[in-house]
Amino acid sequence: MDNVKKGVNTICTHTGELEDKTFKGAVSPLYMSTSYAFEDVDVKRYPRYFNTPNQEALCKKLAALEHTEAALIFGSGMAAISTALMSFLQAGDHIVLQQTLYGGTYNFVVTQLEKYGIQYSFTEGWTVADFQREIRPNTKVVYLETPSNPLLTITDMTGVVELSRKNKILSIIDNTFASPINQNPHDFGVDVVLHSATKYMGGHSDICAGVVTGSQEIMDQVFQTAICFGGSLSDYTVWLLERSIKTMGIRVRAQNENAMKMATYLDNKSEVEKVYYPGLETHPDHELAKSQMNGFGGMLSFELNPDIDVSLFFQHLKLIKPSMSLAGIESTMLSPTKTSHALMSPEDRKKQGIKDSLIRFSLGIEEMDDLTKDIEQALEQVKNLTVHA
Repeated sequence: MDNVKKGVNTICTHTGELEDKTFKGAVSPLYMSTSYAFEDVDVKRYPRYFNTPNQEALCKKLAALEHTEAALIFGSGMAAISTALMSFLQAGDHIVLQQTLYGGTYNFVVTQLEKYGIQYSFTEGWTVADFQREIRPNTKVVYLETPSNPLLTITDMTGVVELSRKNKILSIIDNTFASPINQNPHDFGVDVVLHSATKYMGGHSDICAGVVTGSQEIMDQVFQTAICFGGSLSDYTVWLLERSIKTMGIRVRAQNENAMKMATYLDNKSEVEKVYYPGLETHPDHELAKSQMNGFGGMLSFELNPDIDVSLFFQHLKLIKPSMSLAGIESTMLSPTKTSHALMSPEDRKKQGIKDSLIRFSLGIEEMDDLTKDIEQALEQVKNLTVHA
């Protein structure tokens, strides 16, 4: 069975699990020790070296899910992102980054890289031509995010990979919004695949973690940086994450279904000015998304009409939680200008098209009828308050 290609739910459930040889339990045992023997052992284990039994087991599962040779698990998505970038960049190097990307990544780049003598530039858009225009003789990395946070732009992975290889540049992608269930960038040739495992891998809004995956050669290089930065994850959280990933395939597909229905519903609402969701045929990159995604994801964004107060709308939601982060089994909304992209200047947010009226919507697994009723009543409350003001 080991040499047979397994389905994604089988990988989620079984790959990398530890055998309970003492009591024959059905789930992986948890090894909490931070101190292991060094004499007469095959592996000298230490949590910061990413090689405790639970860490090693989970990394096998993560690599299998992203169709890569190896993986490392980190204490947060930003720990994964920053470690990966600093593994392949040094003084005098240049990196090209997609314009539309997570605010935390943007903040790391603009506040930290210059300290190390690393140059950077952002693309004007997210097409292959946009990336090509920014490449310099000292460019060592191109960084993309598709679907992007929060506008769900879609980048042509094959085109960017071809451009990168032609110029002997490493390609890195943040695959958080898609998850390995909806997209496997390594299959398209992307060298390094990153995740905030806090999101769809954790899935229950109670775990903070990050993932880097790639070839063994690439991950050996990431490891050398990672042991210096110390962004390892506690074994208890590693164990919880391994447990959570078992249901990721089922959860994400349910969230995909809800997001598609919700995008269609919002697209027909008079109170909504615009909906951003790659599953809609009106999305400018719908066909591209179809060609490189297995599902369109559980995330969407929408803009309310200017006459509707976003804060009041949030206040009157009863079921959907106005809450930071995303990808939990419960539906949540947030304002990117106040949360995920708050560290960006208003001018930079404007360049990306992030307005104050924009709402990022993470679909959970609730019944669609209950979600739409909650939106309807919140909109009615806001309109009534506006009329009587």
